[in-house]
Amino acid sequence: MIYQISVALIAIAFAVLVFFLIRTLKSAQGSLDNVSQTLQEVQKTIDELSYEVKQTVRHANDITVDVQHKMKQIDPVMESVQNLGEVLNEVTEAAKQVSSTLMAKFQTKRSSNEQSKRSEVANVVQTPPATPTDRTLQSYEATYHDDAKGSKSWLKYVDVAANVWQRMRK
Repeated sequence: MIYQISVALIAIAFAVLVFFLIRTLKSAQGSLDNVSQTLQEVQKTIDELSYEVKQTVRHANDITVDVQHKMKQIDPVMESVQNLGEVLNEVTEAAKQVSSTLMAKFQTKRSSNEQSKRSEVANVVQTPPATPTDRTLQSYEATYHDDAKGSKSWLKYVDVAANVWQRMRK
């Protein structure tokens, strides 16, 4: 009888063990089904995104080709702007040379007339000029002041032109 009870207990224990193993395996199977379903959804999403990414890359390539084409069309314009800058630089250099030559001539005349004019300038009381243009004009008047004002008035125009040129350059 002990053998029979022992065999019955072993059979009951085995049945309980099988019952719990079946429950565990069913829950594991449910989890695996969920994982499988999730992986299928992820695969579908990846397929859709890969198509969209490919389309975006194609559009980006088209845009790049278009930009390169337009840059090639703009190159002659940029070369023209560069050439224009070089020409303007040469004109500026030439104007500087002419201006310095004229100033050198005026300074040599000024030094010869300076001694005769010192007595006249010392007698004239002048107000300090407010702007650099006024100072230049006043210095020209003091240096080249003549009764025949018409013959020296062109110096004022040279000074005004030089000031306009400087302002345009800024």
